[in-house]
Amino acid sequence: MSSSTQSTLNIPCYEDVIIAHERIKPYIHETPVLTSQFLNQLTGAQLFFKCENLQKAAAFKVRGACNAVFGLTDEKAKIGVATHSSGNHALSLSYAAGQRGIPVTVVMPRTAPQAKKDAVIGYGGTIVECEPSTSSREAVFAEVVAESGADFVHPYNDPRVIAGQATCSKELVAQVENLDTVVAPIGGGGMISGTCLTLSTIAPNINIYAAEPLNADDAARSFKAGHIIADDAPNTVADGLKVPLKDLTWHFVKNHVTDILTATEDEIIAAMKLIWLRMKLVVEPSSAVTLAIILKNPDVFKGKRIGVILTGGNVDLDKLPWMQQ
Repeated sequence: MSSSTQSTLNIPCYEDVIIAHERIKPYIHETPVLTSQFLNQLTGAQLFFKCENLQKAAAFKVRGACNAVFGLTDEKAKIGVATHSSGNHALSLSYAAGQRGIPVTVVMPRTAPQAKKDAVIGYGGTIVECEPSTSSREAVFAEVVAESGADFVHPYNDPRVIAGQATCSKELVAQVENLDTVVAPIGGGGMISGTCLTLSTIAPNINIYAAEPLNADDAARSFKAGHIIADDAPNTVADGLKVPLKDLTWHFVKNHVTDILTATEDEIIAAMKLIWLRMKLVVEPSSAVTLAIILKNPDVFKGKRIGVILTGGNVDLDKLPWMQQ
């Protein structure tokens, strides 16, 4: 990225994270950190799971959505908010808008999990469906915003959203001392950017690893190439990680991420099953990618104290991935 391009980016700072945390506290949970002796022995590491699957709306994305919604002026809020999302940001923005009592419209792929569509509707959101590709999603969304004039809250490439997501790792480092490493999933990069923003400021000694499905490894390829490589419609069980990086999230990834590691579909499903079985936690495949890469790379993680961000728990119980196999 050229310096002129970078200077035009609205990059949030840690002061924005502190303000965001105060703003959203009435509407979110400070989620617990849980451990598993079994998984510690299996990985040879000490794992501290930050359980955003137990967050409001069962997803970390409530943090960024609430920061954006409650940061709006009354005048802007009246018109409402809109976004495009495969699920968790859609239902999180619907939750936040419902808390403020303002309208929300969401463009969702027709293939998005029914559980996530039901949650959007349950929170009072209006769904407009699109085809399961980034290009279709953005084209349909442009029509929606042109018609309504709603405030666009991007799922991840939005400084308000990144500052909100950064509150997760802010809580984590207060809950667990002396972490060596934090592992978080990467799709568009909202959570990993928030993690980078917080840790680079208050705990710069902590390594940050991003976990990605091999079937949707555009972030890993971007990281190696040194520029954004965007796939339009990757196919992975981790439906929350199908979207590409954008300029704002790429800024954080290229400057602060230690490495991006990938896991196969079978590895993701096996890790998800382990978390369900051993921790009795309902997590979605996008969350399980973190454990999958830790299990796959013992040489990287063995002996470390690792914060593992479990990003969400919105699962279609009638279509669990091990049933589909």
